[in-house]
Amino acid sequence: MDLFDKCGSITLLKEIRDEGIYPYFQTLESGQDTEVIMNGQKTIMIGSNNYMGLTSHPDVIKAGVEAIEKYGSGCSGSRFLNGTLDIHVKLEEELAEFLHKEAVVTFSTGFQSNLGIISAIAGRNDVIIGDKENHASIYDACRLSYAKLLRYNHSDMEDLERQLQSVPEYKGILIVTDGVFSMSGDICKLPEIVKLAKKYGARVMVDDAHGLGVLGAHGRGTAEYFGLEDEVDIYMGTFSKSLASLGGYMAAKKEVVDYVKHSSRPFIFSASITPASCACARAALKIIKEHPERVQALHDITNYMRSKLKEYGVKIVEIDDTPIIPIYTYTPKKTFIACKMLAEHGVYANPAVPPSTPEGQCLIRTSYTATHTKDQMDRAAAIIKEVLDQVDAMNITD
Repeated sequence: MDLFDKCGSITLLKEIRDEGIYPYFQTLESGQDTEVIMNGQKTIMIGSNNYMGLTSHPDVIKAGVEAIEKYGSGCSGSRFLNGTLDIHVKLEEELAEFLHKEAVVTFSTGFQSNLGIISAIAGRNDVIIGDKENHASIYDACRLSYAKLLRYNHSDMEDLERQLQSVPEYKGILIVTDGVFSMSGDICKLPEIVKLAKKYGARVMVDDAHGLGVLGAHGRGTAEYFGLEDEVDIYMGTFSKSLASLGGYMAAKKEVVDYVKHSSRPFIFSASITPASCACARAALKIIKEHPERVQALHDITNYMRSKLKEYGVKIVEIDDTPIIPIYTYTPKKTFIACKMLAEHGVYANPAVPPSTPEGQCLIRTSYTATHTKDQMDRAAAIIKEVLDQVDAMNITD
């Protein structure tokens, strides 16, 4: 068998390309904002994770430019050796203070953060218990760790307890969950998770990639939202969403962070985040600290859009308090056609099909930004209604 035989085996990919409904790798010709130029057309962007609307903020842009001018374009090495800048250290200190944790270590990307944290913390004699709808990076991290992975049904606390009961007492246990689940937009049941962790002697890690800047009165994330900031052992987060940059982090007790810094292969053997990425994340964090009203603005505009979609009779996933509104489309072909038609009408949103969603539960994932306007939402909601009505009339079958 030729190693490359598998490369031509994705039949769905060929089908949707042949039908002209391939939805991926759409080209932006402008910066990421509430409206963008995509494929030569002005488009309302409701498919990004730019939750705080800071990618185009002048202070963030200025910080990145000044960092390049001072430090150059890259660091040419890992943090462990020659790649630590003073601004890396400052960013970690500022994040630790903001998140109410003793220490923070940064990684090159959010995906790399999960790989680096979990593979260092959990080993062959440990057990990781995770929600079935956790992010792909968590699954890959579990494989890299060599720990035994047990999964519980999505947000099913009875199933979580059954998994905990199956673990021998001499095993170390890490419960890991997304804070905000990226496709469905729902929030993990953190109070119940913490309670079960205490009962069975487990540690808790929350992937707050979609929680930072989104949940809590100050935007500190899922734990602040539930008033459990002292009960979560490890926070993981990313700079590519609310912090308008690129990179990721782990926040925990100092000894835990120190251990990861000296034992995590993805951290030790990766180049550090660029000066511009670091400076932009610091500037975005400063804005969030000084302007917590942005968090409320994000919720206000999302709630406005949610009410408009309901007014039009659009069937959405009923989730409150997060800036993600999934719209049911059920089948892949219907999802791809709807997303293509939306783009043609000047609205960009994300198709979500298996394995990102369960079979038969395909979605159009829409997500919102603190700087979106009601006028933009009015236009987008009307287009969504028009397109979905047209797609329903097509009687599409996969």
